[in-house]
Amino acid sequence: MVLGEPGQLLRAAVLGSPVAHSLSPVLHTAAYAALGLRGWDYGRFEVDEGGLAPFVVGLDASWRGLSLTMPLKVVAFDVAEEVSGLARRAGAINTLVRTETGWAGDNTDVHGVAAALREAGVERPEEATIIGSGATARSALLALEELGSARVRVAARNAEAVAVLADLTAVDVVHVPIADWAEGESRVVVSTVPGAGAQAATDALVASPGDLSGTVLLDVVYADWPTGLARAATAAGATVVSGLEMLVHQAARQFELFTGEVAPVAAMQAAGREALLPR
Repeated sequence: MVLGEPGQLLRAAVLGSPVAHSLSPVLHTAAYAALGLRGWDYGRFEVDEGGLAPFVVGLDASWRGLSLTMPLKVVAFDVAEEVSGLARRAGAINTLVRTETGWAGDNTDVHGVAAALREAGVERPEEATIIGSGATARSALLALEELGSARVRVAARNAEAVAVLADLTAVDVVHVPIADWAEGESRVVVSTVPGAGAQAATDALVASPGDLSGTVLLDVVYADWPTGLARAATAAGATVVSGLEMLVHQAARQFELFTGEVAPVAAMQAAGREALLPR
């Protein structure tokens, strides 16, 4: 982290398109308030892929960090002067941190998944299951590797995408049909799919409801909670974790990278939950 001039307002923001729905300003602002960091401001800006480089070039020294959402996580590799090994493995940069020489790209999504699972009591799961094979599945796989999983079942339609995931890690990655995601010995499941993919997983569980007692399911969706999959898994006995917990923990790691302070995770969680209450 590089500090600005004494008395200078320090700034950070979330960028993406669309970005109006982002909870990042709520989470980071709550953290500033909890720690009494009155000299910090966190905003949001609608920025598309072609606009990222011009936006970053135009930032003055008061800017300390940027949180990136879709569709900027890949094009950010062209903006960062240095990139963490984790971001390279994940194939995504969701964090840009100001350095003495420019901007450093990092990935806090992996930490978000791992920390959310740890908070739910997960420790060294021998086998785990991921539903989906897209970009978020990459972060989930690396998080499960970090937690010590030896075998990960990937329930997805696209076998080629699963093969790409398998190349990321020494963990034994096995492709299974979405309809079979709840079978096997996994006691940890990470669903990385919204929409139709999640519906297929939900339908499979409803059609053949097994006993998921002792299973932790992290659904990365946090809006319109609980999802159909979350409801079905809860009915089958699983402990279900909202994607809000992943979001909070990845934001907490960003906050620490931007400010150098230990993130007040509980305050960020409370603010996120409050923001999602029905109005």
